Amino acid sequence: MLLEKMLQSQGFGSRKHCQQLIKNAAIEIDGQIITDPKYKLKLDALNYKVHGKSFEYREKVYIALNKPQGYECSHQATHHFSVFDLFDDVLLNRGIQCVGRLDQDTTGLLLLTDDGQFLQALTHPKKHVAKVYRMQTADPVTDEQVQQLEQGVELRNEKGSFAATDVKRLAECELQMTVHQGVYHQVKRMLAAVGNKVESLHRQQIGALDLTGIPDLGEGRWIYLNAEQVALAKTRNDLEREGL
Repeated sequence: MLLEKMLQSQGFGSRKHCQQLIKNAAIEIDGQIITDPKYKLKLDALNYKVHGKSFEYREKVYIALNKPQGYECSHQATHHFSVFDLFDDVLLNRGIQCVGRLDQDTTGLLLLTDDGQFLQALTHPKKHVAKVYRMQTADPVTDEQVQQLEQGVELRNEKGSFAATDVKRLAECELQMTVHQGVYHQVKRMLAAVGNKVESLHRQQIGALDLTGIPDLGEGRWIYLNAEQVALAKTRNDLEREGL
């Protein structure tokens, strides 16, 4: 691939801007400053520097963010910060998108990518990728409410019923459950449907990718996912075992 084309694919701006970066001796490959925009390079395990900062070539990016409270999953945030404020222009230029959404007051695991197929694999309703949530409730969770959540509840303006799996009461007013759909405000609406209310909500897991299994991912921090972690996120968990 030509150097100018590689830089453009990695989010460093227009072809013209990338050409100017190269001509201004801002690009270093294997310890050598390259000033020819048409320089041909091999992409395998390619590492390079731009203005002295190291980068790794990535055909597509897969990002895990530990989303803090008060951030919207929108480029045009209205009343709060945008999760995209947490990323630099190089990544934004790649057109990264949220893989599903979390409300501004919901914390936890949020994935972002510029890979449309990956996004579709995790968000299409027929894929049934599991999402594990933990929440604090306004009132103590009863056995009847747990049973109702597992059997399924109806949500206004939605077709069919919505059931949770692996519903666990962690404390009197603390609940964990897994959902396989992704309708608007689903978890909050399901709790309301059984006569309770979500006070705080945290997404712990997507597929088999658990937030606690990702090192050094404190609140507000993000990392690039490796191939193994990407595969974990696409795992359908118990639905695969049940043959659904």
